[in-house]
Amino acid sequence: MATPIRTQVGIIGAGPAGLLLSHLLDRAGISSVVIDKRSRDDIEKTIRAGILEQGTVDVLVGTGVSDRVLREGHKHDGIELRFKGEGHRIDFPALVGRSVYLYPQHEVLKDLVASRLAAGADIRFEASDAELHGQLSDTPTITFTDAQGTEHEIQCDFIAGTDGSQSIARRSIPDADRRDYFRAYPFAWFGILCDAAPSSDELIYSAADRGFALISQRSETVQRMYFQVPTDTKTDDWSDARIWDELQARVDGVDLLEGPIFQKDVLQFRSYVCETMRHGRLFLAGDAAHTVPPTGAKGMNLAIADVLVLADAMGAYYDNGSTEKLDGYADTALRRVWRGQQFSYWMTSMLHATPDEQPFDRQRRYGELETVTSSEAGRTYLAEAYTGWPFDVGYNSPASSPAG
Repeated sequence: MATPIRTQVGIIGAGPAGLLLSHLLDRAGISSVVIDKRSRDDIEKTIRAGILEQGTVDVLVGTGVSDRVLREGHKHDGIELRFKGEGHRIDFPALVGRSVYLYPQHEVLKDLVASRLAAGADIRFEASDAELHGQLSDTPTITFTDAQGTEHEIQCDFIAGTDGSQSIARRSIPDADRRDYFRAYPFAWFGILCDAAPSSDELIYSAADRGFALISQRSETVQRMYFQVPTDTKTDDWSDARIWDELQARVDGVDLLEGPIFQKDVLQFRSYVCETMRHGRLFLAGDAAHTVPPTGAKGMNLAIADVLVLADAMGAYYDNGSTEKLDGYADTALRRVWRGQQFSYWMTSMLHATPDEQPFDRQRRYGELETVTSSEAGRTYLAEAYTGWPFDVGYNSPASSPAG
């Protein structure tokens, strides 16, 4: 017999969305249990990019998750769009009064896990065989086996599926009841991590005749860089010397600081939205409901926005029994999701060449980049979207906040 666990919200997935949801619910006096198939060590070593919007930083700091992001994160007041051998800086504070922070996702996860455990949160790591039951009833449950082999049943009022792009929560929704939208892009990114000093204080997005390149940072001694490649590219086909030659050629006019490369990977580009973000008592958030290409730096930020809406809706339910916000959760969240998809698609298509690109297409893209960078309206739109729109609920801080 499964050991029963009673809570108000059962959360599948201890990523940024699931852990922040648990944190926000706890602040509202709402109990939760979080399960994840990974160990704590695996979760804290999940290496992902980490451009945090102004609002995301304000939430982490303002709700007490972390002030480390302000001390150890790198505040970026702009990005450079580079094409035809020239750089064009987008000055975020001057245009919209906001900035972003470079703070990798695994550091956010460390902060969230530490904060949750310090608060006595119930997080079950290394949970296997998780299944959802009764999502359309008033008494949904989650069954799983813990790390010691004991079977459990979480009895709850609601289930939050925050278990990433391979979500079992999403797969529990019948195909006939789910609305899925998907796009695969005809190129990929070849990514490297290297031991080197930063080549630039801010990110460089470079569109060259040879293809796109992104010069990013990770720390004072480790850097992250990408360049566009065909989808079938194999990392073993690229020597370190060939990689550096290609990156240098794609950022014409910038002298990259080279160093030993210790990680190579190929990142496929996909966009996905599951518009069925609610199925009975099951609610999806974060990558379980949507993914974006990394060009617009929207992935984790969209997950945070989802969670703010969901926590607010659940808080209203437990405050006064109202289901109005729960009923409107998907529509509210999806407005921002599709804006994020549009911005990510726009940045991606403007900066990347497709395999069948003709000379006209290339010159048209350069014309678009020229239009954006030479127009205050164009620069302002890019800055507004990149640094993040105001949240639909709560935690909107002025530009003068500690993270501003």
